Amino acid sequence: MSAPRVGAGPRVLHLGKFYPPASGGIESHVQTLARAQAAQGAQVEVLCANHSRDSANTSHEFRGSSPTREEWDGAVRVVRLGRRASVARMDVLPELPGMLRRMLARGVDVVHLHVPNPTMLLALDCVPRLPAVFITHHSDIIRQRVAGALFRPLELLLYVRARRILSDSEAYVHGSPLLRMFRSKVRALPLGIDLGPYLQPSVEALRAEAHWRQEAGGEPLWLMVGRLVYYKGLFTALEALTRVPGRLMVVGVGPLEEEARARAKALGVADRVTWAGYLPPDSLTGAYRAATALWFPSNARSEAYGLSQAEAMACGLPVLNTAIAHSGVPWVSRHEETGLTVPVGDALALARAARRLVEEPGLAEQLGRGARARAEAELRHDVMATRSLTLYAEALGRPVPTVEGPSEVPQRQAASGSA
Repeated sequence: MSAPRVGAGPRVLHLGKFYPPASGGIESHVQTLARAQAAQGAQVEVLCANHSRDSANTSHEFRGSSPTREEWDGAVRVVRLGRRASVARMDVLPELPGMLRRMLARGVDVVHLHVPNPTMLLALDCVPRLPAVFITHHSDIIRQRVAGALFRPLELLLYVRARRILSDSEAYVHGSPLLRMFRSKVRALPLGIDLGPYLQPSVEALRAEAHWRQEAGGEPLWLMVGRLVYYKGLFTALEALTRVPGRLMVVGVGPLEEEARARAKALGVADRVTWAGYLPPDSLTGAYRAATALWFPSNARSEAYGLSQAEAMACGLPVLNTAIAHSGVPWVSRHEETGLTVPVGDALALARAARRLVEEPGLAEQLGRGARARAEAELRHDVMATRSLTLYAEALGRPVPTVEGPSEVPQRQAASGSA
């Protein structure tokens, strides 16, 4: 396959853990940012682990070996390194040192690392001379405290060398000891998404919407989207479901699925829960459009932002989220503007908020309009890309790119991130 024509802007190498079709918020973000930067003239490459032996597999729960593959995602060159094994959630990538050395030797202006990502971070620690390093700090290590403490010295080595450290929101900085340590280097870069598939849904998405509406049978359809892990608040959602009408549709896979199914049965709501697993993009868009609200009851700062909130909002869907301290979650969807925000871990409050959407005439429609307006104004991928390229230029001492239209919006985002 011949290489597509690329721009003449900065040469950017993103280091991700995985890359779509691997599912996950960080994976989706890396792809969206890389594509949007390339659309604005940057020369963009991505280096990551190959998440699976099967190129059609979307889950990165697989822990075995995989081959190395190189491909083009539009104008973005993607190198998926073969994985020998996964040990304590660290990928063993024998080809990583050599591939990284070769890619840097071809000329790179910015190395942009997305963390948590211990394998790639350690690889950069071992490179004596690096171009400008940017680190997007998506989340602190919250639960694995012992592992986090042991890893901290190696983390600090690279954070000291980094030119800039980017946070998904200004709010997250205040609760992160690591980010506060490097406060002078930290800048906010709120995540954005390509709104096109949500604002102009495909025929397949509209068919999926009709299907999910029929499945709901005229009852409220509550939607959860994300990996089935501890911080998503799935058990809180199941308890809340005992107090509200309708069905809960759970989109995602993960280690807690078996336990969650057992909990639903114990609570007497198993017949009102749809375990949808992974959904392809069009089917997920249809689910957003068919739902009454997105439930986002996450319970820890491991949830630093929540891209599924932005996707739902672009579809005009109200969001019921939680007031996680020092997280960007309540910044993305704002209380009484684009949805309703409830205390962390409070199933009764989540149920009350859901009933408000059903019982208060016009409230769901009002919040849905606000959600779509906020997504269009502040959560666009082109705004995110413009801001990122501006941050690169400022740190490199180069002229700031001139972009017409939304160029001022990212500055407002960064300033208002603590709201």
